[in-house]
Amino acid sequence: MPNALIVAHGQPSDPDPAEAALAAYAAEVDAQCHGVSVKSATLAAPGMLEECLDRLPEDTVIYPLFMAKGWFVTSALPNRLRDRQRRILDPLGVDPQLPALVADALRDVLAENQWEAANTDLVLAAHGSGRSRNPSAVATAFAAVLEQHLTFKSSHLGFVEEPPSIAQAATGLTRQALCLPFFACTGGHVLEDVPKELSDAGFIGQVMPVVGELPRIKSHIAATLSTAARQS
Repeated sequence: MPNALIVAHGQPSDPDPAEAALAAYAAEVDAQCHGVSVKSATLAAPGMLEECLDRLPEDTVIYPLFMAKGWFVTSALPNRLRDRQRRILDPLGVDPQLPALVADALRDVLAENQWEAANTDLVLAAHGSGRSRNPSAVATAFAAVLEQHLTFKSSHLGFVEEPPSIAQAATGLTRQALCLPFFACTGGHVLEDVPKELSDAGFIGQVMPVVGELPRIKSHIAATLSTAARQS
């Protein structure tokens, strides 16, 4: 049976909970795959990636559960492979189908609330970076394409690690507002920084799951892995 490995950053200060959460995530994706076995490993858990790779065959494909094709995907991950030959797919955040899939997920939430997009404000809460322009560039490009699929009353993009802040992006909005965390996993930024920023802004709208946790995205990842693993 073909194999796939989902790799995420994890939590260096406390790797076990993030490792367990990613394993549960991989199990959900695995259940939607056809003829592909899906495993997981975080970069933060010491030796976990290498241990998984040593158990898996050379035709295993690696799926980076990241929102940008930055240093972790292009340098840290390949360096950890060493002489192991594995195919690394593009990360979630640069998937060309992502804006359309997220637009459909947003339509689902709008329908549940009986809201119209034209009367609803959207806040995209992203990571950003004080060192690299790449994360914010990816989020900005995503936001621009998303607007081509679904037009809100207003759309605001804010970052954890660079201006404009999420608090700035979310200030002054009514209850009819959605906040979508532009993150692959529910880590420390999503559990701590994003809620604090939204609280500082007085945000009273609805906060959605991170992009990577949206049911449509999990199904899409399963389809991507099924296709890629069969082609390896």
